[in-house]
Amino acid sequence: MRAMLCGRQQHRESCDLTHQVCVFTATNKCESDLVAHVSGITNQLPSDIAALQALVAAARAERDAAIVERDSALSQIDRLRHLLRQLQRAQFGRRSEQLDGDQLRLALEDIEQAIAGSEAAADKKDPVARARSEKRRTNRGALPTQLPRVDMTIEPEDTNCPCCRMPMHVIGEETSQRLDVIPAQFRVIVTHRPKYACRACEEAVVQAPAPERLIKGGLPTEAMVAFVLVAKYAWHLPLYRQAQMLLAQGLDIKRAILAFWVGYAATELKPVYLRLRELILTSGKIAIDETVAPVLDPGRGCTKKGYFWAIARDDRPWGGTDPPAVAYSYAPGRGAVHALKLLEHYCGVVQCDGYAAYKTVADDAHAGDRITLAFCWAHLRRRFYDIAKGGSAPIASEALERIAALYLIEKTIRGLSAEHRRAVRGERSKPLVLALKLWFEQQLTHVSAKSVIADAIRYALHHWEGLTRFLDDGRIELDTNIVERSIRPIVLNRKNALFAGHDDGAENWACIASLIETCKLNGVDPQTYFTDVLTKLVNLWPQSRLDELMPWAWAANRASRKLAA
Repeated sequence: MRAMLCGRQQHRESCDLTHQVCVFTATNKCESDLVAHVSGITNQLPSDIAALQALVAAARAERDAAIVERDSALSQIDRLRHLLRQLQRAQFGRRSEQLDGDQLRLALEDIEQAIAGSEAAADKKDPVARARSEKRRTNRGALPTQLPRVDMTIEPEDTNCPCCRMPMHVIGEETSQRLDVIPAQFRVIVTHRPKYACRACEEAVVQAPAPERLIKGGLPTEAMVAFVLVAKYAWHLPLYRQAQMLLAQGLDIKRAILAFWVGYAATELKPVYLRLRELILTSGKIAIDETVAPVLDPGRGCTKKGYFWAIARDDRPWGGTDPPAVAYSYAPGRGAVHALKLLEHYCGVVQCDGYAAYKTVADDAHAGDRITLAFCWAHLRRRFYDIAKGGSAPIASEALERIAALYLIEKTIRGLSAEHRRAVRGERSKPLVLALKLWFEQQLTHVSAKSVIADAIRYALHHWEGLTRFLDDGRIELDTNIVERSIRPIVLNRKNALFAGHDDGAENWACIASLIETCKLNGVDPQTYFTDVLTKLVNLWPQSRLDELMPWAWAANRASRKLAA
């Protein structure tokens, strides 16, 4: 043993000596190379003093530019490190210190603004840097062709030849495009309805009928009401803020008046909203979710907890023909009775989380076999993610990797037909799912029954039938992300408005928000849509043609009319 240790010690000393020799050789070689390099530069230096001074001045300018660039880079690194610390605190910090996602976006905006400010200051000081920045910004993408163009030609002050003073002719031009804006302009539409009378017949008087208005005898046009609706429910501007913005334009319109307009519009739009919800409930597969909607409770002087229930469809991932849509419904609670009422006549697949109310709906005696539940893998993944982010959790980390493998397969078949997706899932996803279930059962025997990881595994096994339903139906997605994305605008509006003032106000909220979010899903401008639809409705649009006012049908009719024109 001693001989072995002595041999190892000698080997270590030999390696250390070899390393030192290599370092010494490399150092000497670098020094010799440096000497040779300096000698080469010295031999290339000009002998003229003026040339040497110019060379030194250029070297100093390069050094100063390098120092400025280094300081700017260090400043940006400091800002990015600060943002990284905020992100780490948001994800891994104590709950009381975690930041909201919107706050993080604000922090990122501030840092991006600071970086842009540093670049602007550098551009002003250094023409070379400014030229590089201009070259970087020359290709930021083309502006949309539907935007109106205003041509502006800048002519030289003198178009005569500077040499012979003869008139010059155009040989070409440089063209650039910049995005401009005209701030929202409010105008007054004065309607004149002349009366015509016959000189021979005194009683014969003819006058055009007055156009129908949403607000009878009121100030706003339908476009103005649409402007208020979209600002509140699409861009999350509460009415009191809109009143302040209008006052800045010299329009003293109180918040209560704006609320009056919104209530009238919601009543007019309600048939369209109800028809939208009916159409969604005729789909073969929908996703459903719910979120809190605080509502003012005047009797108690505080708020009560209402809920928005959202149903959504999106058949684009499997090539379905039905356009995407979402509809919200307000209910004063979260119990199964509200889910039963919402899905009372629905037949098909309901994709949801593991909330017990949905299971009650599926097990209801009146439902029979008409409702099939498919559960969400994202909710299962979130349980393991919450465990893994708290520290070392090998079981949770492996569960996340196994679930991620299923998502990778889904990425390759997105947009294909339901039959093709089902075939690929049977070939590639099914073995992974069977192996995952076996692995879950094995891990459950190795962990404490009262541990958090055991609860997550039991949740998976308890909902296994609904989680694996996607293997046999190509229409079913792995998760309910379509409806969860539709819930986010409601949450953001709730943060700005804090609460709804009344149950009826919450129902109006659900009505208008449903149409706005469906417009967004179909690439329709909500302002143009509401202006046209409100105008049609106040002019007694027939109930039998409500399907033509659905956002996707409205957009298709509008596009066909443009082509015909």
